[in-house]
Amino acid sequence: MHRTLRIGLAQINATVGDLEGNTRLITDWIERAREQDVDLVCFPELALTGYPPEDLVLKPGFVRDNLKQLHVVAQAAKGISAVVGFVDEDGAIFNAAAFIRDGVVKGIYHKVFLPNYGVFDEQRYFTIGHRCPIFEQSGIRVGVTVCEDCWYPSGPMAWQAEHGVELLVNINGSPYHEGKRGPREEMVRGRAVDYGAYVAYVNTVGGQDELVFDGNSVIFDPRGEMVAHGKSFREDLVVYDIDVGGVPFHRPLEKIRHEAEGAARLELEVTEVSVATGTTPPRSPLPRHMDAPLDGPAEIYAAVALGVHDYIRKQLFQKVIVGLSGGVDSALTAAIAADALGPENVIAVRMPSRYTAPESLEDAGLVAEALGIQLLDFPIEPAHRAFEQILAGAFEGTRPGVAEENLQPRIRSVILHALSNKFGYIVLTTGNKSEIATGYCTLYGDMAGGFAVLKDITKTTVYELCRYRNSLGPAIPERVLTKPPSAELKPGQKDSDSLPPYEELDPIMSSSPPATTRRPWLA
Repeated sequence: MHRTLRIGLAQINATVGDLEGNTRLITDWIERAREQDVDLVCFPELALTGYPPEDLVLKPGFVRDNLKQLHVVAQAAKGISAVVGFVDEDGAIFNAAAFIRDGVVKGIYHKVFLPNYGVFDEQRYFTIGHRCPIFEQSGIRVGVTVCEDCWYPSGPMAWQAEHGVELLVNINGSPYHEGKRGPREEMVRGRAVDYGAYVAYVNTVGGQDELVFDGNSVIFDPRGEMVAHGKSFREDLVVYDIDVGGVPFHRPLEKIRHEAEGAARLELEVTEVSVATGTTPPRSPLPRHMDAPLDGPAEIYAAVALGVHDYIRKQLFQKVIVGLSGGVDSALTAAIAADALGPENVIAVRMPSRYTAPESLEDAGLVAEALGIQLLDFPIEPAHRAFEQILAGAFEGTRPGVAEENLQPRIRSVILHALSNKFGYIVLTTGNKSEIATGYCTLYGDMAGGFAVLKDITKTTVYELCRYRNSLGPAIPERVLTKPPSAELKPGQKDSDSLPPYEELDPIMSSSPPATTRRPWLA
């Protein structure tokens, strides 16, 4: 007998702390799901509070307000079910998922595995959960878990599968890093095969401070076939018709039993919840929702652009300012900012010194022209001379060196921050990971700013991203990409005078820790 349920995965861009704004966002996407005749729409981990809420959950008033907003969301779920991530309070604080239907919270799941590595610090805030409600809708048994719970074979999913769950919903706040999507999807596929069930994995999207979330929500069928895939780095509603009983598939009962025996240690309390009775009437088939994920330089560029956009906008800034030197790093930074925020919101500043090559000035101008951004000029020679005169007595009898060179980036920083202070711009710094990690930068100079766009991008990747950006349209002159990189703080200076070739240095910057020190769930 066919039993069908139309599921929607709403990968939305929530903002940490904006409870009312996130509520409006969730209710808006509930309405979008309703327009597509969705039976069950699922939202990401802690969608109501934004992820990660960190110390906000230590404020009782914030937790109470998030519970009030959950009630508002519940009132919007008329004739449709919804799974929503929120912070629950029940004698302790829990990272939770609510199953809502017709204005009523039908059941609540509490996250079991609380990650405490890398960027995660959930054991500081939350208590381990033991609830395991199983929901039945349209004759299909549905289990809900949260993020990390999916990564453990002998975890809550195994327990749910042992109790007959046919659709496993996993809501996530899974931060992006290069190369993560493939292993993550393979893990989700493995859960579907292990338990002979559909697995619907919904992930948040957007930038939040130093984190970026890539979306890429996905659904696998019980045979491990990917049947739906969401967009990369963009909000999306992934809709798919779950069909249980229409196509025979094997439930690996021995495998499920073995994993469930391991999950028994979690002491999960199963409750049965009937959400909606009856079967779903026949509907027209849906077109396949299968967005090709981004990969390579396109993926990295989209991640960085989204991170810039959301950091600036969520901090309520409108415009950014960037020093444009004619070099590759500042050119890429300006291009990313123009794409993320619109060229009208990017102000570039040329600040030549006595060591700036005429070609560098020309290249900076060509970048600004190609991107359509405003360009200001502030030659620093008068200030440079003045500082040399002020310090002449103290420096007398010493050999000129790094101290003299660093006057220039510090003068430039003063100019950028004066403009920032006066007009409310935020300063974007242009240093890349190779430079910052080796200390090839100036404290209170080119390191100073409000947001470091390339902080996790190695120099060789900078060149790859520049060529990718040029494939989309003119942005960065070829000469910028072929001339030897230089700080231009003294005559004839090249980066290679102080650093190994970037082709040798960058693999060290990008190397992973030894396998024995890596956690198995870190992809």
